[in-house]
Amino acid sequence: MGKNIRFIYRLSFCVCLMGTLGIALVGCPPLDDGDRDYLPGEGPRLASVTVTQEEIAGGEIAVLELRRMGRAVFSTPFNKLDGHGDGPDDPAESPDTMGGRPTLQGNGTFLRVNGLDAQTCLECHTILSNATVPAQFAIGGAGAGSSNAMFLPTVIDVADDSNSGLATFNGRFINPPFLFGSGGVELLGKEMTVALQALKAEAEANPGIDVELLTKGVYFGILRFSDEGFDYSDVEGIDTDLVVRPFGRKGEFATTRAFDQGAFIFHLGMEPVEVVGEGVDGDGDGVINEVTVGQISALEIFNTSLERPERRGITASARRGEEVFEAIGCAECHVPRLTTDSRILTYAFPEVAEDPSANIFYRYDLAAAPTSFQPTDGGGVSVPLFADLKRHDMGPGLSESFGSDLDSFFTTARLWGVADTAPYLHDGRALTLGAAIRAHGGEAEESRDAFVALSNEEKADLLRFLRTLRTPRNVGRDLDSIIP
Repeated sequence: MGKNIRFIYRLSFCVCLMGTLGIALVGCPPLDDGDRDYLPGEGPRLASVTVTQEEIAGGEIAVLELRRMGRAVFSTPFNKLDGHGDGPDDPAESPDTMGGRPTLQGNGTFLRVNGLDAQTCLECHTILSNATVPAQFAIGGAGAGSSNAMFLPTVIDVADDSNSGLATFNGRFINPPFLFGSGGVELLGKEMTVALQALKAEAEANPGIDVELLTKGVYFGILRFSDEGFDYSDVEGIDTDLVVRPFGRKGEFATTRAFDQGAFIFHLGMEPVEVVGEGVDGDGDGVINEVTVGQISALEIFNTSLERPERRGITASARRGEEVFEAIGCAECHVPRLTTDSRILTYAFPEVAEDPSANIFYRYDLAAAPTSFQPTDGGGVSVPLFADLKRHDMGPGLSESFGSDLDSFFTTARLWGVADTAPYLHDGRALTLGAAIRAHGGEAEESRDAFVALSNEEKADLLRFLRTLRTPRNVGRDLDSIIP
């Protein structure tokens, strides 16, 4: 046994040495004196997931094994032999440039503000339920307030030296959401995008005619076309490319894959090959091919095949509360359910945001376990997400100070699972459901005021309804059964 370990160690040493000679290898940096201190058993952690894009696209790997591989990518604590972190700080670079970021007190690993804030995806997505004491945990869950990401600030005035009465912060402060049910959300977004692109083509074919951007009952405004081009002045809640992006609190990402690409770089300093290129060391840390295309694909399949949230504990009071929820207008944005046309979620590489049908390499049935979305008579599935996948102005009270036109705009929070996922709102500032509702402003001000005006009994009914919206039970049980 000892001889085998020594052989593996010497082999790893030789593999790394080959890197110094210009033979680039996945997850293996050039050696320096510090690297020679690595002991047997130490090395790149992600090397255990060797899946290739060709194997996935060719159907060579069973879906259960693919999901297990994706979970390993999600849960692996990366180290510097994987490519974790940026390379040496370059004073010529902006301090918020990926690859040029300094580290706290020169520790060489973590920055915490502006990323470099984790070693694994799992660190920020762990809580299955905060409704119990102690909390329950599951891979893919939400994050506590301590997991909040601090995105691109240039000013943090903790001592209020400006005498503004605030601890000034001009970045984004982001509380991590759970990933449960994201496959249904992604499919909805793709189908809505296809519909909006068709409406855009209709507007272009009919100059001077107002085309209503309506898909799955969600209204995105009016689009016009003339000799001067498209008029987007009456388009609302979406970018002018008319791509529905349900991931990210500002509606930045159309798919979990698109989200993961940026998250790897920002949070972990790990560069996906599909972003920087094959054989490219974009952050200057001496490691190439840090996250392969196949590994990202396995991660995307895992993310989108997680169990969906559920309804549990429905009482007469909760049913009355649901009626109150609809009566005061909450359901206009927190749409109880949207329905897909298909039950099959497709995966593409490379992705074309405006055309989800391009470059498809894999398909997954969302009606099958463990996602188990309810099939519809029309051949799709019902997605009870309590959202509309649209951005709304939430008013100055919730506005960020990032300096963006979208500071006060957020995609509608998906309320499924809300009973288990305190703290609430985009930055976790609300520790209770009541506080979250009362913080609503802007487009939601009328519904907020209606809630405030309810009787105590009506408020209690409404909150009991929200507490029926639970996260799933037994998350990942089928995956646990095949771990070697």
